[in-house]
Amino acid sequence: MNGPDILASLRADLAQQVRHYTPPIPDPLEISPWLAMALLQKAIRRGHRQFAMQAAATLLRQAHAGFWRRCGVIAFEDVSVADLDTVSLVVAALAGKTFRSRVGGEWGVASFILERLVNAPKCRAADDLLMVAERHPAYEHCRLGLTYSTMPELLRIADSNASLPKRALALWYAVGTDRCPSPHLRTRKGDPQTVFDAMCETAYPHTLVEVAREGFRRTSQVLCPLVVLISTLKAGGPMAVEDDDFPPATMCGVVPSWALDRYSREGRHALQRLLSRDCQTARWIRRHIPSSQQVNFLGDILFAVEGERLRNHYRWPVADELRRSWEMECQGPYCPHASEIISMLRADISILNEERQHVL
Repeated sequence: MNGPDILASLRADLAQQVRHYTPPIPDPLEISPWLAMALLQKAIRRGHRQFAMQAAATLLRQAHAGFWRRCGVIAFEDVSVADLDTVSLVVAALAGKTFRSRVGGEWGVASFILERLVNAPKCRAADDLLMVAERHPAYEHCRLGLTYSTMPELLRIADSNASLPKRALALWYAVGTDRCPSPHLRTRKGDPQTVFDAMCETAYPHTLVEVAREGFRRTSQVLCPLVVLISTLKAGGPMAVEDDDFPPATMCGVVPSWALDRYSREGRHALQRLLSRDCQTARWIRRHIPSSQQVNFLGDILFAVEGERLRNHYRWPVADELRRSWEMECQGPYCPHASEIISMLRADISILNEERQHVL
């Protein structure tokens, strides 16, 4: 089948499944859309259905278009190769409001795909690969040098036996850092159509390529072609589905403490308050990190400690190594290996949760 036929088939499948689904009653929260966005994604990672539904109901009221785009991002970032059927159904749901109104309405479709996302096994390998390609010091020469490669050269590298981060960087420049910007990469105009057409001509599954093409069109996320890139690597090694360890949490008003991260005003305020405390995490950061970078640095370490934790974590060797490399080796020039500060923040998480309660 060609691309339009594949997408039509996926949308028909979604419509059929939604028709047999009874949505829960919406229960929105009185919180900011930024906090609701963080709650949505982290609730899905942790398998918390009720919080995910409440966040979705809030966002459909406050940030309708942002909600649907975020669902597409979550599918590629947090579910990825662990459940490609769920990724495909989420992409089908992005077809537009007119389509959704015909097959169950906004809330009917939204709550159905949330059920799928919450219950799906999770794999963050594509996002971990993105972070390693973007930040690991060993690939600085690739981040600079690939800027000047031709499109055929980039496509050859992406389909070669080069290191996985180098292949990811070649794909990133090929689809365009103008569409998928990064402060660590130079700006270059890409050609996504050529990239996905080339993927269709290689050994990658055609349906997955077309799902990624549509996902990219709807979200402009380089994660979409990266999921295709890693899809053929997970075969042949030991795999397991298990829950990550979760640090202690508490309620902060109507939301759990883990919803407050560096991407919301409330979360940044809590991080700033922690940095003023007399605890080992704050002392280490004040000693090693420039003041202008401390909140963002702490936010990245918090992500490693708490934010990226997964329930039903689909584990395989390449994914485990990407996570380790991102967590330990990609935290910036002032922290060449992050094991010490990660251990400190794990021990101080209850202090951070106190500050989170104060800001709400």
